[in-house]
Amino acid sequence: MRIQKQIEAKVQSALIPSHLEVINESHMHNVPPGSESHFRLVIVSEKFEGKSLLERHREVNRVLAAEIEAEIHALALRTLTPGEWSEASGESLTSPPCLGGDKNPSN
Repeated sequence: MRIQKQIEAKVQSALIPSHLEVINESHMHNVPPGSESHFRLVIVSEKFEGKSLLERHREVNRVLAAEIEAEIHALALRTLTPGEWSEASGESLTSPPCLGGDKNPSN
């Protein structure tokens, strides 16, 4: 849970979210048990106001640059303003199934 805690702390500090979900989805992929390499984040922050989706994702990638460089293999993001979150009725993002490694039937 070291990487997950790092992600939570960095995002909390930099983006001051009103809602944050950091879900380790590594168990859904072809990685050793206990891995922290695949994450899904839902971030609701006023700091996203007036920013495009690309700008929001770049900001999260900047905040987590060290982890992305060294530890994170996949990062699924849902970045919303508080108004967008309210309109979405608090629905989280669902990640697609993994088709990499041994789980890909074409391999």
